[in-house]
Amino acid sequence: MYFINVRLSCRRTGQAYLELRSTYSIWLLAENLIVDDNAYVHHYKMRDEQGLTLTPHGGIWLLELKKFNANQVETEDQRWLKFFKDGERLNDEALPDWMMTQEMKQAMSTLSTFSEKDQQYYQYQARQEYLREQRTIQSELELANKREEEANKREALALNEKKVAEQEKKVALQEMNLALAEIERLKALLAQKE
Repeated sequence: MYFINVRLSCRRTGQAYLELRSTYSIWLLAENLIVDDNAYVHHYKMRDEQGLTLTPHGGIWLLELKKFNANQVETEDQRWLKFFKDGERLNDEALPDWMMTQEMKQAMSTLSTFSEKDQQYYQYQARQEYLREQRTIQSELELANKREEEANKREALALNEKKVAEQEKKVALQEMNLALAEIERLKALLAQKE
């Protein structure tokens, strides 16, 4: 959905309501909003529940581009509607006859500038997205490597603790064997004294 809003307001504070300038909102819609009406132009004004118009100035112009199908451009309004509907598909090097006014050439030039800027913007955004993805991948790889290093350290520490525990068990077994041997020697000494 496209929107163009044109807003004109009063020139100074305190100006009488009847002297206020009109305010219009123009909505260019790529899709149909009003399905039970074939008209492509709708003008809405501000009214209350009884149908009384607040002001004869201003309102909303709703233009449904999908319903606009004029093959032959006959009015300035039709020229602009056709431009809004078909402008992005036009070749600015070979414009159709209905585009050969100064205003339409300027509009096409503006559209081309926006399109080029859009392309540059999207290229820039794609590059930024690529760089973000690369930084994310690099961060995830670094994090995975760090986790693997920590897991390897924990595994090495656990293996070292197991070796220490086995060594302590061997030392304890040797000490127990020495203690049992000492007990046997002392028993033998006691048996000799009796």
